[in-house]
Amino acid sequence: MEERKSSTQQKLEERDIPPSSIIEFRNKYYKEISDEQWQDWKWQIKNRIITKKELERFIKLTKDEIKAFENNINFSVTPYYMHLVVQSSAIRKCVVPTQNKLIFSEGESEDPLCEEKTNPVKCIVHRYPDRVLFLTTDFCFSKCRYCTRSRIIDHDVELHNKENWQKGIDYIKQNEQIRDVIVSGGDPLSLSKSSLRFILDQLYDIDHVEIIRIGTKVPVVLPQRIDNELLGVLDLYWQKLFINIHWTHPLEITDYSKEACLKLSRLGIPLGSQTVLLSKVNDSVETMKSLMQGLLECKVIPRYLYSMDRIIGSKQFFVDIEKGKEIIKGLQGHTSGMACPKYVIDSSLGKIPVDIGYTEKVDTNIYKLTNYQGKELVYK
Repeated sequence: MEERKSSTQQKLEERDIPPSSIIEFRNKYYKEISDEQWQDWKWQIKNRIITKKELERFIKLTKDEIKAFENNINFSVTPYYMHLVVQSSAIRKCVVPTQNKLIFSEGESEDPLCEEKTNPVKCIVHRYPDRVLFLTTDFCFSKCRYCTRSRIIDHDVELHNKENWQKGIDYIKQNEQIRDVIVSGGDPLSLSKSSLRFILDQLYDIDHVEIIRIGTKVPVVLPQRIDNELLGVLDLYWQKLFINIHWTHPLEITDYSKEACLKLSRLGIPLGSQTVLLSKVNDSVETMKSLMQGLLECKVIPRYLYSMDRIIGSKQFFVDIEKGKEIIKGLQGHTSGMACPKYVIDSSLGKIPVDIGYTEKVDTNIYKLTNYQGKELVYK
């Protein structure tokens, strides 16, 4: 009997990047590396591609990219993620820097969400009454060019500091209205077993903390990190734990990343996704639908589609709000409701949902409703 293929695998093959591409990539660039080394997440970190010379081993750089390296713009990807960079111009655009990063356009800021104005202590951002952001490190396995916290990535080592972590934990203990803590960074899953346990132990034991969310891109850029040791740590806290994963493009859904998500899901940890809408990367209905449907196969529920935060040098990524609304409308009714994320603009006032115009008040207690096919009815 012919082996059945998942719809995710079929979608990958339709885009001419079959799951076997990683084998071809390894045979070409890492032939001397054993399976044991390749599966070792610490080997992946140690061998990240971070310099122009290292990158040129894999791809021919444009003049614009070369000049970006001459201006010392940070770059980093894992060997695992590089196998997607070499085959996809969309993914390449997300991580390989260009000179555009040096262009300061109107409305852009190093801190577009004004997080530093809501910093009661070093590691804490407190913008909402019942939840806080807990920044635990300035390290990421791979650097995204549109990162909203690029001001701190590799620039604020004090975040990765037990004394500062304790001050953040003490702040949460003292504020009983806080019921939800988002552990982020950088990427908190880059922390050691002992550091991660220290943070999660303390938060788990605070009675008024009902939810602990981890924000990460690990299953996407370094699925090898989801090993038995890490799973053993996370399993201790599964009752309060949620994991939100940053996904950008359907080609990121590989056999490796899918298996990493399924391992987490088997612990009983709910998985959600957050995606940034990016020009010439994922700004089409077809691409977004493929990504969102693929995530459901990974047991990941799409949560947010973000209009990109206006960090310095990000103009080339920006997608018009109206185009974003059309993409969401292209999903609504044409795929499972679970595959339709909430479209939001994040701002200094918090997340603002974007109204996609299906409901219009026309008189007292009277609304005009429009369905996904454009059919209208009056609702009293």
